[in-house]
Amino acid sequence: MRLLVTGACGYKGTVLVPKLLAAGHEVVALDIMWFGNFLPAHPALTVIEGDVRDIDAIELSGIDGIVHLSSVANDPCGDLDPKLTWEISALATMQLADKAARKGVRHFVYASSGSVYGVKDEDQVTEDLELKPISEYNKTKMVGERVLLSYKDDMTVQIIRPATVCGYSPRMRLDVSVNMLTMQALTNRKITVFGGNQTRPNIHIDDITDVYIFMLEHPEHTGVYNAGFENMSILDIAERVTHHAEAEVVVTESNDPRSYRVNSDKLLATGFRPKKTVEDAIREVAEKYRSGVLKDDDHFHNLKWMQKRMAR
Repeated sequence: MRLLVTGACGYKGTVLVPKLLAAGHEVVALDIMWFGNFLPAHPALTVIEGDVRDIDAIELSGIDGIVHLSSVANDPCGDLDPKLTWEISALATMQLADKAARKGVRHFVYASSGSVYGVKDEDQVTEDLELKPISEYNKTKMVGERVLLSYKDDMTVQIIRPATVCGYSPRMRLDVSVNMLTMQALTNRKITVFGGNQTRPNIHIDDITDVYIFMLEHPEHTGVYNAGFENMSILDIAERVTHHAEAEVVVTESNDPRSYRVNSDKLLATGFRPKKTVEDAIREVAEKYRSGVLKDDDHFHNLKWMQKRMAR
């Protein structure tokens, strides 16, 4: 297949694109490159530095499928500039979906977020629960989902709601829970946990990127799918980090009471099986840091880096 991957130079895209190329696909990688480009060159890869909002500049002729990863990632970044967040994460998604349908693109995989559920009291958060997003990021993802589902008769539409992703990527993110706690232990020998009893779902970066590939290979599975396989408390994650990096765990009060367990039985029913764990992610991040491959750089912290860009 000839695939367009938006947000291809991001945390997930930098892991996904080489896998797609290894599977024999031709990839057009589109990214604004705020955080750089860590994709290795490949004869079947075309990298375009571009803005997903510039829909007229996005060429879809000959594109068989789209994996749409592009967005302003996470709540704090989304709240920095709500107008920008809506333009990138909602309006651009609407324009891309419309153009894809008109240009005859057959397959559209949309990277939504498990955060679209908002705060839930249910023990198991399943795909049929009402969405109550509470941040700009969550709200734009919900709108993107609704838009994509309106095109389900025109192309194969698959919407994935990932849990918090963890593990190493050349375009690293050190502002997501597992990675952040691991880096705190490695650099400070101290982990600060706010609250600690909140339960959150997690998924290894290799597994979430494999989910996107699985969906491309199985167009019969349409609709919305949760993707999260380990529901763990923040304190439990911190304690597991100490198995791989000696550190003191300090628990402080938190004003964030969110606690929920994602249920991914619908995804498992398709035959997909995860291969890695949170423990694998912690170990891999620690190994990359100790070998000198990974450093605690500012551009691996989305909020810090975006604040710097806006200040300039």
